Amino acid sequence: MSETALSAAPTVSIIIPAYNTAAFIGNTLASVVAQTYTDYEVIVVNDASPDTPDTERALAPYRDRLSYIVLERNRGLSGARNAGIRVARGQYIALLDSDDEWEPTYLAEQVAVMESEPSLAVLYPNARIVGDHPHAGRTFMDVCPSHGEPTFRSVLTQRCNVFVSVLARREALLRAGLFDESLRSVEDFDLWMRLLASGARIGYHRRVLVRYRKRRDSLSANPIWMAQRVVQVLDKLVARVDLAPDDRAAVAERQAYFRAMLDLAEGKHAFFRLETRAALEHLERANAFFDSRRLRLVCALMRTFPGVLLRVYRLRDRLLLGADTSF
Repeated sequence: MSETALSAAPTVSIIIPAYNTAAFIGNTLASVVAQTYTDYEVIVVNDASPDTPDTERALAPYRDRLSYIVLERNRGLSGARNAGIRVARGQYIALLDSDDEWEPTYLAEQVAVMESEPSLAVLYPNARIVGDHPHAGRTFMDVCPSHGEPTFRSVLTQRCNVFVSVLARREALLRAGLFDESLRSVEDFDLWMRLLASGARIGYHRRVLVRYRKRRDSLSANPIWMAQRVVQVLDKLVARVDLAPDDRAAVAERQAYFRAMLDLAEGKHAFFRLETRAALEHLERANAFFDSRRLRLVCALMRTFPGVLLRVYRLRDRLLLGADTSF
């Protein structure tokens, strides 16, 4: 079902996918109507959300200011965003998640940069992390930095991390094929890599224009899920995109890295389930890549004293794997 507000084509189309965020989406929309830049349309896409009655109550004060699409089945962020982009009328697409909020000058500042740099396809700002999360109070670029120009190689190696609340040229997204609806996570990373591989430019600045809600229960907090999805994206990139030899070699290095990270995460999971043989297989395979002295020690202790090692780690309340693969 679709209700489309009739008006002249706006400059910006704001796409807000909604799924189980009735508690937040009212504040999200309040941050939109508080924008100092007003030449926009708002498209809310209800992704067959189980909290639809509560979501629609939260939308009620804004219904005359937005278009509302209800999907018959859940299609994930990719499908919901694509549904909104396909009916969007604006020259620019602004992506806003339904539990995040914009600062009042988000659109004004983003549009000004895009207008001044016609070669940019995508522009991302910095964000303040909010919510019940250890990173709350820090900025996105504190946790996920961007250094130098976002090129194919720098985004691939995470020297630049594209924050998803972007302003993008609609035509550039359409040419890239929009979001891959087979992906239920890292769908944004996949799109940025395809854009960059095609020669499109991505830019950023460090002004904090978004309040970014991070939640402990999100899929991005699951290291096994995330590593699997990144490997899937990289495998697809090699299979479907015509890459220069140097770029193909760089992708191969990252494939090996994330497969090793996946083994680390699966090794940790097996370790805490007391599946010693499986844990050792994963961790030793991971260490063939990382060559970590500490990881070799962990494996040796697991072979000799697996129960004691587990009690020590639990006593110290630390993760076996964590972000530091050097152990």
